[in-house]
Amino acid sequence: MKPPKPETRPDKVSLLRYMRLFRRDILSAQPAKLYRAWMAEFRTPFFRSYLINQPELIDEVLTTRPDDFPKSNRIGEGLRPLLGNSVFLTNGEEWKRQRRIIDPAFEGGRLRDTYPAIWAAAESAVARLDQKIGAGPVEIEEEMSHAAADVIFRTLFSIPIEHHVARQVFQQFRDYQRTQPILNLAAFIPLPRWMPRFHRRRATAAARSIRSLIGQLTAERMEAIQAGRAPDDLATKIMTTPDPKTGEVFSTDEMIDQVAIFFLAGHETSASALAWALYLVAQFPEWQDKLVDEARALDDRADGEMPKLPLSRDVFRETLRLYPPVPMMVRQNRCPETFRDRPVKSGSQIVISPWHLHRHERLWDKPDDFDPARWKTDNGRQCARDAYIPFSTGGRVCIGAGFAMVEGPLILSMILRRFRIGLAKNRAPIPVAHLTVRSSEGILLDILRR
Repeated sequence: MKPPKPETRPDKVSLLRYMRLFRRDILSAQPAKLYRAWMAEFRTPFFRSYLINQPELIDEVLTTRPDDFPKSNRIGEGLRPLLGNSVFLTNGEEWKRQRRIIDPAFEGGRLRDTYPAIWAAAESAVARLDQKIGAGPVEIEEEMSHAAADVIFRTLFSIPIEHHVARQVFQQFRDYQRTQPILNLAAFIPLPRWMPRFHRRRATAAARSIRSLIGQLTAERMEAIQAGRAPDDLATKIMTTPDPKTGEVFSTDEMIDQVAIFFLAGHETSASALAWALYLVAQFPEWQDKLVDEARALDDRADGEMPKLPLSRDVFRETLRLYPPVPMMVRQNRCPETFRDRPVKSGSQIVISPWHLHRHERLWDKPDDFDPARWKTDNGRQCARDAYIPFSTGGRVCIGAGFAMVEGPLILSMILRRFRIGLAKNRAPIPVAHLTVRSSEGILLDILRR
């Protein structure tokens, strides 16, 4: 029995068919050969793209020469109404300036300060699940979205999800998810900057509302900082950290952009990974039993608890391998290149797919199996170095990678020590990629008290 995996398309389809498949779901729009190929070329009338799976090429693009391969603007076209000019979308010197200001807030010492807030959010998630006992199967993606959003607001602004503004942002974001496709027309056809991007009205309205609410929180925090009564959380740290080169801090508008991506990246990706992790331990109950024994050792909110959860960490790592929240990353080469003796024209789209890399048949032993023990094997250790990038790698590695590896295993453990998780009597969920890798129709699980 293997974890669910989407079907692949035929090797050859028309451009129109490909665009329709891609707009609906990135994963099922790809051919099966990508699970074995080191490199694949895709041609359209508007651009060429090259998906690369060879670890050496990925390292060259993401780590060795990142300035020669900036993030492609096309993927961000659909997200710009929400994310503005955030660190997720910028390149070059602007991106470097933003990272210089943001990075200190996510250093190891600062992350330890967020541990009590993550614990409190986990306790609230457990309490909400407890109220659903006896009411039938639970849609776990929705519950984990709630929990992950709670973590973001508690660590960023020191407010729980029940706060009226936090609750409104969460509700508006759910509406944004339902109406915003991963790509719009400008992702396929290069359009001049002055031309409208034809975003869906509901998605644009939801993005505008989210940014307005974030602006309200940001303005209130700026006032608290100036009055000397701001809590020492991530928002305060970021808003008061000057760029070491210029001495400038983020403006209010810039801070809105950054909070929007923190919410999108921190909430969406964590929710995706946690939902799949709970599904996997329901599908493989022998691992669930092991995690329960480990989770019983948790006894307080001290950050020193994490070393007690090595198995939970391995299960979460394996979940991120099978279901990387961000399935594809797209770069664009500034100059002509030669990849695997093949010329690559400047301006081509260079696609790095954690989804295919993490399941590559020539790299991983039993790539489609759920096996948290693989991380202790020679193959697992080698692939962890060369072929495992759920948070990207190099200079643009996810700011919150360390944060996620505390949040995920801790929430997973706290849920499992209270509840037994089982598969509901429905068909297996089908992974699809929208903003992140989710199930096409949600994930229903049975939850019982232990």
